[in-house]
Amino acid sequence: MQEALKNLEVAKDAASPEKIAVIDDDIAAFQEIYDMVVTEAAKRRERLPAMQANVGAAQAKYDEAHYRTSGLQTELNKAIDDGASNETIKQLRSEIMSAERRKKSCEDDLHHCQRRLESQEKQVQYFESEAEEAKAHIDEDVAKRDALLSDLEKAQAAYDDACKAYEEAKAAADKTASPEITQPTETTPPSNSTQPTETTQPTGSPATGKYAPSSSTKQADTTAGKLANTGDTAPSAIALVAVAAAGLGITATATRRIKNSK
Repeated sequence: MQEALKNLEVAKDAASPEKIAVIDDDIAAFQEIYDMVVTEAAKRRERLPAMQANVGAAQAKYDEAHYRTSGLQTELNKAIDDGASNETIKQLRSEIMSAERRKKSCEDDLHHCQRRLESQEKQVQYFESEAEEAKAHIDEDVAKRDALLSDLEKAQAAYDDACKAYEEAKAAADKTASPEITQPTETTPPSNSTQPTETTQPTGSPATGKYAPSSSTKQADTTAGKLANTGDTAPSAIALVAVAAAGLGITATATRRIKNSK
């Protein structure tokens, strides 16, 4: 977990809001340059078809002047070979000179149109190259920013997983060290059940070693039995008095027997 925390701190520092803001500013600046040069390239590219047409027209005029000059030169050569008059030869030479001047003018126009076209094409190429360079900077900065944010997200997820694993391991260790003890269930006797009463064993007589209950004792036992059969867990005051009276009767009878034996 410490390693995950360390990686998270490094990722947070690399992708801090201040550093991300700097990257965003660079992206915005290059985006502005990109938009400008793309617009300029488009404007200059729009003029290319007209300039190319001008070059084509100038080329046609030059070709026409060239063919005219070549034709006149051929005609002059033929006139000389045929022994034409000096006036004819002079006229042909004058026309050739005029055709050559026309050819030279057309050639100059052609070169001018060609240079303009080449310059325009170079400007288009320049602005398109600047646009590509600006786009490359934008893509690089965007990729850098996205990578930093992605690393931060991954580091945060790794740290969260490490914390979760630590908590689960700690809980498992605590459970192993302190197993749960099951408390026995306390049994409550039914409310209508009769609890057994403790019986005091009588003392046997010296002669027989056996206890012979008197009529009073039997009566007390009978009374106690009736009380037990009623199901009352707490006998009434009348029942207690009856038991006590029976006990007194037993004591009086025993006293009389002792006196008679004397």
